[in-house]
Amino acid sequence: MNIRTDEMRTIIAVGLFLLLGGCGSTWSTSNVKNNEGSESSSVSTSAIFSQEIIILESDIPDRKYKILGDIDVTVNKTTIFHSDPTREMVDKKLRQEAIKLGADAVIFVRYGVVGISLMSWGSQNGKGRAIVFSD
Repeated sequence: MNIRTDEMRTIIAVGLFLLLGGCGSTWSTSNVKNNEGSESSSVSTSAIFSQEIIILESDIPDRKYKILGDIDVTVNKTTIFHSDPTREMVDKKLRQEAIKLGADAVIFVRYGVVGISLMSWGSQNGKGRAIVFSD
């Protein structure tokens, strides 16, 4: 079997692409709208650990709170070799964005469906409302 030089280069390039493609990690995007409707880019100076941010799919009816804004995040996987994004990954990203707002919790969290797009091999999104307790 005789393989031409151009074909050999193509095979090597594809092989390297697949090999190196497995070295990537997940990436994510986020969008935060504060109560005034503008994009939020300020980072809170409070030393809050992300594990302290409460993530709930429901409301917190027994505590008073102030709404800081709505958070919308998407977690993507970069290659076909990585596992699909999980709710835990989305929760982690929601917590990171909530910290930037100085929030105590994210309520009314909703999760999207994992899917494949032109830019990723799978993604999952999450939306919620960042709040700070007033009592």
